Amino acid sequence: MSPRGRVVRGGRAGGGEVGGGIGGEVGAPRSARVVAGVPAGVGVALLVLPLLALVVRTPWARAPEVLADAAVGQALRLSLGCAAAATGLCLLVGLPLAWLLARARGGAAATVRALVSVPLVLPPVVGGVALLMLLGRRGLLGRPLDLAFGVTVPFTTAAVVLAQAFVALPFLVVAVEGALRAADRRHEEVAATLGASPGVVARRVTLPLVAPGVLSGTVLCLARALGEFGATITFAGSLPGVTRTLPLGVYLALESDPDAALVLSVLLLVVSLAVLLVLRHRWLR
Repeated sequence: MSPRGRVVRGGRAGGGEVGGGIGGEVGAPRSARVVAGVPAGVGVALLVLPLLALVVRTPWARAPEVLADAAVGQALRLSLGCAAAATGLCLLVGLPLAWLLARARGGAAATVRALVSVPLVLPPVVGGVALLMLLGRRGLLGRPLDLAFGVTVPFTTAAVVLAQAFVALPFLVVAVEGALRAADRRHEEVAATLGASPGVVARRVTLPLVAPGVLSGTVLCLARALGEFGATITFAGSLPGVTRTLPLGVYLALESDPDAALVLSVLLLVVSLAVLLVLRHRWLR
């Protein structure tokens, strides 16, 4: 038998061993999925079962009566309008901020990034107190505004928008900054070498590259603003038709009419899911 033949058979034998090794490795993720499936299932149950219980326990017979209440429609319109305004404000200031954080380097950028992320972990009620200390009648900026112009921000619809923007802005900034960091900057450099101005580069190159990140951040921002409660009730109060958004209406109804609170909770759940599904179908495919 020739050495060449032995080499070939050895290679085949070695290949079989390697193939067996690979086959063993392919089987490992399957067993890992089984092991991970138990805590993963618990996590899914933790998220899904409360919502299922909410839907099951809702007194559907009272739904028409509750939803026909003029105060409910008023709170829903206020919630959607304020959330849309807060999202617009976040886009106005958040896109430039995310761009600067993605392009800047050094300690200053890291410090600003950390400060921007604070509302993600800060209890919303504390955010409302902070806004009150800043813009209240005795606040750092609120007092001069009141004395000089007679402008009072707390307990107004503008306060609702500011409270929602305060808690929702980090969601947009984090998503857009991540998209900017992941984008290939060579496209921008090529456009600049071809004579495009910075504005044209941003509009025609950068924004299309990071559009999925911008839109996903916008969805998260809108959903967070729509569900805001703690900062709103602390900074804006709960004035019917002025600052009483739907989450506040749910809380107040829970104390006096639990059945109505369940119906309103399902309504808010449906609105939130509709926002996510519509925007995902339209932009995030």
